[in-house]
Amino acid sequence: MKLETIRELLHAEIISKCSNPDTDIKFAKASDLMSDVLAFSLPFTRPEAILITGLTNKQVVRTCDIAGICAIVFVRGKNPSAETIRLAEECNITILTTKLKMYTACGILYAKGIRGAPVKE
Repeated sequence: MKLETIRELLHAEIISKCSNPDTDIKFAKASDLMSDVLAFSLPFTRPEAILITGLTNKQVVRTCDIAGICAIVFVRGKNPSAETIRLAEECNITILTTKLKMYTACGILYAKGIRGAPVKE
């Protein structure tokens, strides 16, 4: 699923320069704990994965950069700081924001074929 389709489904706004609007997203990870994103994703995170979170600080961008996640969806209408947006653009990570709650955003994407990112057992 293309990032633009995700944007439409989640009624989201892209707030950083898009890394690659043609990226085919197949997986999602939803968490507000960046340690969980790293602990349970690596080395299985793929570049066609997105992170859905309510945490808007620059550590989210750094975590996605390390984990190889190409886009972040901030939920509950949260907006990151200019510093976080700037870092995302430097790391070539797209940021979207939606007013939907995390559970709702995940449900919509799951219903449309996006699956949970594989996890390390």
